Amino acid sequence: MRSIRKMSPEEIKGAVKRAYARVATCSKSCCGPFECGGTILAKTLGYNVENLPKSVTESFAGCGNPVAISDINEGETVLDLGSGAGLDVFMATKRVGGKGKVIGVDMTPEMVKKAKMNAYKLGIINAEFRLGDIENLPIEDETIDVVISNCVINLAADKQKAFKEVYRVLKLGGRMYISDIVIEDRLPRKLLESIQAYTACISGALEERKYLQLIKDAGFADVRIIGKSKLGPIASAKIRAYKAA
Repeated sequence: MRSIRKMSPEEIKGAVKRAYARVATCSKSCCGPFECGGTILAKTLGYNVENLPKSVTESFAGCGNPVAISDINEGETVLDLGSGAGLDVFMATKRVGGKGKVIGVDMTPEMVKKAKMNAYKLGIINAEFRLGDIENLPIEDETIDVVISNCVINLAADKQKAFKEVYRVLKLGGRMYISDIVIEDRLPRKLLESIQAYTACISGALEERKYLQLIKDAGFADVRIIGKSKLGPIASAKIRAYKAA
């Protein structure tokens, strides 16, 4: 099995893309203990999914509920990094209302296709899904009020670049609310070098201190953890930050 240390950033990115193509088609689930059990995971994390089609939740692979911890307001424009099949986007559309808009960006064509299909099924017209990389967002400067993300930035090969991109697209006074994995205790070397562990949101995660410092280095203010759930040597952290006005 090839070690991550011997893989280029593009090779790692390709492995992540292939893994989540499988998640999109529900042949394998990452970031959770369920195979094609995203609906159970979503319920566990507090989502109200009773009236949603299975296609919205079956590929869910989050580690939190960023919309629930956010202060999204009516009429705002929201961006979801790594939007998957669209669950967090659809939750956010309820907050922004008819005068607002939610944009989902995902680098996996299969996920974008599935999200667009789900939006059509639900009759949602204030959501848009774009194929793109969170390290090079297909979004104009200072056009977003709120950025959300759910267990995705740990998958980025260049996390600093991803946070700088978030800072670029946010308006002055904009907010970022993310749920992501951070490392709390030492992980076995074999796990740290495993690409399978990387695509499962483990070996690509950072220590909490390093993670928060990357956000600060990107220019954000008032960076803080507002909640955390420990999962053995790792934890699911809820993080808030602002682009100072």
